[in-house]
Amino acid sequence: MPATIVQTNDTPFQKVAIDPVTLDIIENALRNARVEMDATLVRTAMSPGIREQGDAFPLIADPEGRMIVGQFGSFIGGFLKNFDGTLEDGDMIFLSDPYSVDGAISHSNDWLVLLPVFKDGRLIAYTSMFGHQSDIGGKVVGSMPINARSIYEEGVRIPPVKIWRRGEYNEDLMKLVMHQTRKPDWCAADLNALIASCRVAARRVIEMANRFGDDVYVSATQELLARNHRAMKTLLGQAIGEEPVSFEDYICDDGMGYGPYKIKCTMWREGEKVILDFDGTDPQSSASINFFLNENMFKMFFGIYMIMVFDPQILFNDGFYDLIDVRIPEGSLLKPKFPAALSGRTHALGRIFDILGGLLGQKTPEFLNAAGFSSSPHLFYSGNDARPGKGNQWFQLFQIGFGGIPGRPLGDGPDGHSLWPGFTNVPNEFLERYFPMMIERYETEPDSGGAGLHRGGNGIHMTYRFLSPGTIAIHDDRWFVPPWGVNGGEPGQRARKLLEKADGTQIVVGNKVEDVEVEAGDQLHFVTWGGGGWGDPLERDPALVGKEIVQGLVTAEGARAYGVVASAAGVVDAAATEALRAQLREQRGALPLFNTGPGIAALRATCETDTGLAAPIQPEWPHLEAAE
Repeated sequence: MPATIVQTNDTPFQKVAIDPVTLDIIENALRNARVEMDATLVRTAMSPGIREQGDAFPLIADPEGRMIVGQFGSFIGGFLKNFDGTLEDGDMIFLSDPYSVDGAISHSNDWLVLLPVFKDGRLIAYTSMFGHQSDIGGKVVGSMPINARSIYEEGVRIPPVKIWRRGEYNEDLMKLVMHQTRKPDWCAADLNALIASCRVAARRVIEMANRFGDDVYVSATQELLARNHRAMKTLLGQAIGEEPVSFEDYICDDGMGYGPYKIKCTMWREGEKVILDFDGTDPQSSASINFFLNENMFKMFFGIYMIMVFDPQILFNDGFYDLIDVRIPEGSLLKPKFPAALSGRTHALGRIFDILGGLLGQKTPEFLNAAGFSSSPHLFYSGNDARPGKGNQWFQLFQIGFGGIPGRPLGDGPDGHSLWPGFTNVPNEFLERYFPMMIERYETEPDSGGAGLHRGGNGIHMTYRFLSPGTIAIHDDRWFVPPWGVNGGEPGQRARKLLEKADGTQIVVGNKVEDVEVEAGDQLHFVTWGGGGWGDPLERDPALVGKEIVQGLVTAEGARAYGVVASAAGVVDAAATEALRAQLREQRGALPLFNTGPGIAALRATCETDTGLAAPIQPEWPHLEAAE
């Protein structure tokens, strides 16, 4: 039964003509309101993930629930269709259960608030914000258990409920929810920050409507949607062909010894509509790496990628959704059946962007990006602070790390950058001030970016020295299947983790592990993957390679991947470089469009030698084989 919108004024908004200047003012005012939502959030939240790293996503939508500005696209249409209740002035919705909103949020750590904005008795907009909570209870600290077999093990699940009802705060609900988390102070502050951000945006919407008139404001939002539709219609017709193209990539493992897991997508255009079909994607995992991919969210991912690659000036919003048809098989890794675990969905989320790059560049290789968005590395560290004067106080850290961004048509991939443009690192000073640790090293990993005319971004080498006994957990990927290069570029190096004990013993640690005990004085070397390279590395300027040797981005040995002979001081031997490049050109064959490395079978054969870890075992789904 769909939601019932309670309005005391049923006069419909009138469509009016909007002049370009007014449209431009309203568009930029909405952009600014979105920025103000972020600013309000980081000034009010307490957890490092939101306060320092910005792991939260705003939304301002029209009265129909379509996103006008934001990042992940709107879930509101699906929510309205499934919410059996009323929405009226003074209400605010609170939720965290992915299954209750068809995956619009993708794991229970993401808490979402939704504010319907009423003006003079009429619903004029929605504002919304969701952010990752550092702990929501469950079986492990941080609430993202690698070995979870169902979502019930991952902490509190909140269906759509009213945190505010007709202006009255539901305090008992909040007491119940906060009772489930190990960090109620952080969660309460973060939730209040989400609420405050939505209220700020609502005030800005009301101010715009007061200034220009309700009909002008609403008509402007409809024109912004229509303008996006026109632009995307043209863009899709130019960039997407009618002949199907396919691409597949892999999540390395599930943390339980099985992998890799394949994600496959086929794309083609039928008239004005683009079809994206994930048939051929592996079935859901019994562990927590499943990603409940909402179709509208993927449409937004697709639109963002198209816009950023082909025309960054377009304001992305929900206006183009009817031009995209997304098909995801039920029971697959991207559409798991309830109650499948979802907390480790980050790896598949990142891999979606790599797959989009592989799909969209096949018709236009000059716009092709290499792989490297790939994942969002996590570190968890928790325990009781045993340092003198700390009173054995409980602490827990959730930190998002960065890898290498892929090489691009217009230049090198950024080194050690976030998957999401708005994310920032947690300052080392913050970590050392509030947690029992020292940051011994924070630098890019030389040679980790794939060689190319445009180098893939290097990964990060971060060394933590733990000052108190505790437990760590790691969530990362791209340790088995490397990020691929394109147009002759080389794959990036793979991720690795090394625990160096206080006595000097070194232990290779997996990239998806939990409940690893550490002692005071132990060091963790946390090294992330590099982005794939773009273009022929033998065409890269030797002087630039020499400069990067000086900067510590490339080593003298690594320079040979570019056919460059140089000293450790970055001095290039021009004659030797010319000879080496001639030799390498003679030895190699035609440059591949995609360089994915040696292949899964070869990676398995050399896995232990190359990584120090056992190769993952090929997953099996006997219930599906029996059905066939």
